[in-house]
Amino acid sequence: MSNTPTAPSDSPRGHRAVLTESAALDPAHRPTPGPIAIGPESADHIEKAIQDAGGMLGPVDDSTRGLMWLSHKAIDELDHVLTDHPNIEWVQLPMAGVDMFASVMKKYADRPKPLWTSAKGAYSEPVAEHAVALTLALLRVFPERVRAEGWSSVPKGISLYGLNVVIIGAGGIALEIMRLLEPFAPSITIVRRSTTPVPGAAKTVATASLGDVLPDADVVIVAAAMTADTSKLFGEAEFDAMKETAVLVNIARGGLVDTDALVAALDAEKIWGAGLDVTDPEPLPDGHPLWTNARALITPHQADTPDMVAPLLAERIRHNVRALGGDGDFIGVVDPAQGY
Repeated sequence: MSNTPTAPSDSPRGHRAVLTESAALDPAHRPTPGPIAIGPESADHIEKAIQDAGGMLGPVDDSTRGLMWLSHKAIDELDHVLTDHPNIEWVQLPMAGVDMFASVMKKYADRPKPLWTSAKGAYSEPVAEHAVALTLALLRVFPERVRAEGWSSVPKGISLYGLNVVIIGAGGIALEIMRLLEPFAPSITIVRRSTTPVPGAAKTVATASLGDVLPDADVVIVAAAMTADTSKLFGEAEFDAMKETAVLVNIARGGLVDTDALVAALDAEKIWGAGLDVTDPEPLPDGHPLWTNARALITPHQADTPDMVAPLLAERIRHNVRALGGDGDFIGVVDPAQGY
């Protein structure tokens, strides 16, 4: 399976769905072809995607084999649907990160079915675009500039060209960030679960070696999955290891970064700045010190808006509905035990 974005040649550019690799399923895990239901509420563009891929739409009942779950909030309702309809063999989730569904998935971790698939990789382009935007804004001290009430005569700013960039994670978003950064000729280090080299990166290291690469990092972008092992991956020790001129960008999950440690690092001017599209807690409460910190830039978890996501999720569903019918492999397969 190619990582190359795909779209009809006559379509406007827009964001394109990235089809990430997935291994072929063994027969025990492969769902049986059959009717597909949408929950908790349907959507016209998802219905069309299913029909375009040759899928058969139907209500949730004993004949349902595939379930497109379009809500990231109705977790208990999903749990009830799966309990009441044990013949469902495939669940497509709407998000790239599936940590909010962990409690439900773990109930099925020791069973071959249902197969769980997510949108991981599908939203790579818009999220990577946002990560690069935050990076440039921080280096050019936009948080300070937009708060200014007068003309500053002090030159301040850092160029992105040729910097050392550390990306935590090696999924579709990380790969797209690398592609977007190419014109700036950075030296990129990937931090991931294994040391398997990532093409295009100058270096690939295991998560345990994060502290070894931070002292040379000019930009650190967090793009990893949120699991029990990665909770507060970035804390006081990591901020202490960074340069005073380094910036942190988080477009993954707020819980990957220790918020109290981040506030302390910004207040002590241990780092140049932080750009966050995700926070812990989330939503970030009114009055939280990050809102007024001159080194912080906060966006309200909108690296990918509904308008951006809708066609990308539809493309992911089209692909996987075809896989249900026997045409190719499922993509975005999630290990319910691991949570990614």
